[in-house]
Amino acid sequence: MSARVTLYTRPGCHLCEDARAVVQSVCTELGEGYVEVDITAGPEAEALTRRYGEEIPVTLVDGRQHDFFAVDPDRLRAALGRRRR
Repeated sequence: MSARVTLYTRPGCHLCEDARAVVQSVCTELGEGYVEVDITAGPEAEALTRRYGEEIPVTLVDGRQHDFFAVDPDRLRAALGRRRR
């Protein structure tokens, strides 16, 4: 199963913990995959922190930015209900 949802997070972020719980729940419910990316780690850390640092957590659905700060479960379900482009 390929991941349709990407969740960008950073350590110590309480909003990230809330977003993770919503993403895990909705993706499990719908049989969709997701990946979580720590923007402070790895070779792309500087670029990811520059891009998303002020908006964390950020979710992407099918490669497009979907939400930031909070993840609304109904909105995520609706986005995942649409076909991939």
